[in-house]
Amino acid sequence: MKITTLLENTACRSDLTAEHGLSLFVETQKHRFLFDAGQTEAFADNAKKLGVDLRAAAFAVLSHGHYDHGGGMRRFLELNRRAKLYVNEHAFGDYYNGTRKYIGLDRRLRESGRLVQTGDEFVIAPGLTLYSCNARERAVPTDPFGLTERLGEFFLPDEFLHEHYLLIEEEGKRVLLSGCSHKGILNIVEWFKPDVLVGGFHFKQLAPDSAQLLAYGEALAKYDTVFYTGHCTGQEQFDVLKTILGDRLHAISTGAVIEL
Repeated sequence: MKITTLLENTACRSDLTAEHGLSLFVETQKHRFLFDAGQTEAFADNAKKLGVDLRAAAFAVLSHGHYDHGGGMRRFLELNRRAKLYVNEHAFGDYYNGTRKYIGLDRRLRESGRLVQTGDEFVIAPGLTLYSCNARERAVPTDPFGLTERLGEFFLPDEFLHEHYLLIEEEGKRVLLSGCSHKGILNIVEWFKPDVLVGGFHFKQLAPDSAQLLAYGEALAKYDTVFYTGHCTGQEQFDVLKTILGDRLHAISTGAVIEL
């Protein structure tokens, strides 16, 4: 399996564009697909420089309904005229940072005619399954860090019902793709117990020297999972986690390739 980071907050080459967002191009033995598309068209420009043909993708997955993961999807659908786009049934909610900044999706995506809305569990193909886990217990409470959903005149803490996770099962390995892990990285690892997890941890709002971050790191260390993370994890937070997880924690960056 090969996972190419088309876009992330940082870049490992000077000719590649970095922005706050995430986009991965995944190649399994039987499938090639896009997972998230950053917030602009930059992921597509990077793909061309990296030798990744987006037209070869059989489909795309949008991890959740935030602009920094879905902003480039219109461009993807323009470049690839056949791929379906899998989104959670709650993806087009009214999502905000606080009460002023809309951080949801471009609603024009709905006009593409190629959206497939998924529920709690959806099999894309054998070995490729989307899970929302909305009915599962969150043993570790999740902090929305000021992210909200607007319902009428009210702004309520986002419960992240729009977020789902892609489990890839191949050659006896369980690889989980998670855009931001808003439902809590500890909950997600406990639910799936994957061999490998790729995605953000959403720790950037935690103080690097906080007892909470250290406790999270120690809890993650109890699992056998190997982590590849970036985007919303935070660099300082990553550095702290690295001291705990060692060679089971790796950073992703625009242009980086993961071989599994």
